[in-house]
Amino acid sequence: MINKDIDNATLVEAIVEAIRERKGQRITHVDLSSIETAATQGFVLCNGQSSMQVDAIADNIREKVEEHVGVRPYNYDGYDNSEWIVLDYGSLFVHVFRPEFRERYNLEQLWADAVIKDYPDED
Repeated sequence: MINKDIDNATLVEAIVEAIRERKGQRITHVDLSSIETAATQGFVLCNGQSSMQVDAIADNIREKVEEHVGVRPYNYDGYDNSEWIVLDYGSLFVHVFRPEFRERYNLEQLWADAVIKDYPDED
C-alpha cells in the first residue's frame, strides 16, 4: 500500500523515530528538494554498529513506517551483506550503513549543496 498523500516531513519523522528505536547513530536528513537535477527529494542516512544492527534498523523502518504512516518502500537492497541497506520510498531514500561504508561513500559530501540536518544521537 502506497499513500501518495504523505508529505516528506511526516515520512522523515517516522523514519527518524524508527531508527532511534533501534539505537541508530549519526542520523542525517539531506533535503534535495531545491536541487532541480536530483532524482529524489532527499534521503536519510544513519549508522548501525554491526551488520545485525543495520538489518534491525532497516527492518524497523519498514515496519514502523508502514504501521504509522501507511507507506511501504517501493524497493530495498543490501540485505545480502548488511553493510549498506537502501530503502526506496520514491521521493525519499533511506541509507543504513555500517560506519566504515558511510565514510567511504560520503553521500553528504556528494550533495554538499543540499540542506543537511543532523539529528543528535540519543543515549
